[in-house]
Amino acid sequence: MNEQTTSRVVEPPFLIVNPKAYLGSADTLELARITDELAAQFGIDVIFTAQHVDLRMVKDHTEHLTVTAQHMDPIVKGRGMGYILPESLVEAGAEAVVLNHAEHQLTLDILDATMRRAREVGLATIVCADSDAQCRAIATMGPDMMICEPTANIGTGRMDAGDYISRTTRIVKDVDPTILVIQAAGVTSGEDVARALAQGADSSGGTSGIVQNPDWRAVLTQMFTAIAEHKKNRAQEEQMRPRTASRVNG
Repeated sequence: MNEQTTSRVVEPPFLIVNPKAYLGSADTLELARITDELAAQFGIDVIFTAQHVDLRMVKDHTEHLTVTAQHMDPIVKGRGMGYILPESLVEAGAEAVVLNHAEHQLTLDILDATMRRAREVGLATIVCADSDAQCRAIATMGPDMMICEPTANIGTGRMDAGDYISRTTRIVKDVDPTILVIQAAGVTSGEDVARALAQGADSSGGTSGIVQNPDWRAVLTQMFTAIAEHKKNRAQEEQMRPRTASRVNG
């Protein structure tokens, strides 16, 4: 069992919207407001990342998003010019933090120290991994969530055509079934989200597949619809299990 944050900030299946540095503050707020409205409409949890300077703005203008930092550093109050203080993220309204993204990789010792600091201040950890070996190794470190994604597919609009999603999700769950697994590399549509969830992921969503789409509301609606449909189907399957068992026992 890992040392996860005391209360889970999202319940699967959920959406991740990760604008990275594609948007300035005004556009980030517009995307956040659209996402927030749809999250309320569909009753789906959302991880919404933002640039550090925009975290407070997003928090103050939304009600249904888990506001998430895109990075932080394992520093404590004091010296650390230019680094991101964990306590400041919490004060800005962040509830979670993404670490070790392919575009901002950390060494294992720094990652471990940063995860420890996140736990100290109550931030949920979302740690990125690429290969099978890296997924397994990071899972043993006990993050709350993991983003498993082949680096070659990031930002391409092409999902992995093989068994990467099901394989890496299984690797993580075999280490610790409580870790929530996000699969979002190359995702651009509701169909892509449905495919990721069908292969075992707890979450999907994206970056360029959302922000570079000319109609944010339309693409997000597709993704929310796919998650809601998956959630409904899963609930129906769970309801059927006891009935099937009772028939067998009878």
